[in-house]
Amino acid sequence: MSSTPHSLEAADVKDMDTTKQIEVTGELTWTAEEEKKLVRKIDLFLLPTIWLMYLLSYMDRTNIGNAKIAGMATDLKLTSNQYSISLIVFFVTYVVFEPPSNMLLVRLKPSLYLPVIMTIWGGLTCCMAAIHDFKHLVALRILVGVFESGFAPGILLIISSWYKRDEQSKRFGVYMSAAILSGAFGGLLAGAITGGMDGTAGLRGWRWLFIIEGGATIIWAIASSFILLDFPANTARLTERERAIAIARLREGGVQTHATGEERMGKWRSFRLAIFDWRTIGFVLGYMVIVGSSTLSYFYPTLVNGLGYTSTVQAQYMTVPIYAVAFVCTAVTTYFADSISNHRGLVIACWLCFSLITSILVCTIYNFTARYALLVLMAAGLWASNAVALSYASATFGSMQPEVRAIALALVNALGNLAQIYGAYLFPADDKPKYLMGFGVISAMLGFGCIVYIFMHVALRRKEGLGFW
Repeated sequence: MSSTPHSLEAADVKDMDTTKQIEVTGELTWTAEEEKKLVRKIDLFLLPTIWLMYLLSYMDRTNIGNAKIAGMATDLKLTSNQYSISLIVFFVTYVVFEPPSNMLLVRLKPSLYLPVIMTIWGGLTCCMAAIHDFKHLVALRILVGVFESGFAPGILLIISSWYKRDEQSKRFGVYMSAAILSGAFGGLLAGAITGGMDGTAGLRGWRWLFIIEGGATIIWAIASSFILLDFPANTARLTERERAIAIARLREGGVQTHATGEERMGKWRSFRLAIFDWRTIGFVLGYMVIVGSSTLSYFYPTLVNGLGYTSTVQAQYMTVPIYAVAFVCTAVTTYFADSISNHRGLVIACWLCFSLITSILVCTIYNFTARYALLVLMAAGLWASNAVALSYASATFGSMQPEVRAIALALVNALGNLAQIYGAYLFPADDKPKYLMGFGVISAMLGFGCIVYIFMHVALRRKEGLGFW
């Protein structure tokens, strides 16, 4: 990148929190060094904050799997079908409330909205330590789904609102690494808590799991409200000039963003434009494949236990290598994805094809050690494709107006998560140890996903007037 000043026609940019205003009557100019410094500052405020937020979010969402094999299913007398229902009800409200949440967020301040909903679902997670029957579990899972629904699409919107198209894959890789490491840490933490605190203060270990993880969520939610950035036009963490450059450089990079005072598109018009855009439909179908296949993560402790590791604590710990390998593969993939940003679709298709091969092999090989190794490789492909799929959608939607992009991203994440509803039934207890139905369905979905992302690659390249390569 040269040090030649950049320039771009810019509209007036006003600080929403004060009466100060930047008047840009001609061209706004900035140097490459100034832009690098700004991006580093944005990274410093955003990435560590959303990383830890997502780490805790994913722990709160998936700790039910660890609690199940640590005694919750026995204490609550849960059947396999009831456990699946407790997974499903979360995703029903999670899916329904995602688009409305982003319609609100794009008009509000992320530094206030996201910490508030995070505090609420953290409190609800703590309340799960007090449940005594199936009905209480379902009721709390429904409520956690309502409030956690705004987090993931909100973070997608924030990343797409601060970074240019060819900067996003690395940031989505950092974001997704939190979910991966939460799986690893979740297994270690769950093993330590459920094994070491069982009986403390008269409570079972799985109840302490909900208390500790929910409490950590509340603490970080409060702290994040003092760190998290808002949107480029109104964040108080940047100077007036930095806000102006942030807006101008995004527009130069093909990402639509608002300067303060510009007219915003109406809610229903933006919703119609988002839902009827063929790109939204394509990314929804592709992401449903990835998320549906990734429901595997909710059953990692159960699958590992069913593969021959009979000790529940050992089963918790044996999930850690699955996430460790996935972390490395995701980090390497997203690091290089920005440099080949025009070929993200092919990168995703290759990873899905890799996972498809491992899934088919799991259906034909019954040796416990071999199946565990294949499960590790399969998870790596799914996590790597997940991170690139989000950056691919976000970069593609960059040309949309912010209100349309907010809804399109929420729809991809929400409708993609519909796959988790039927995914909850893929691994019933009476299907162990082979779990042929689950791996068979996942194999079919992965094959479909390869086709979808190859199509999206070709269609988007043609739309932009580029060749296949």
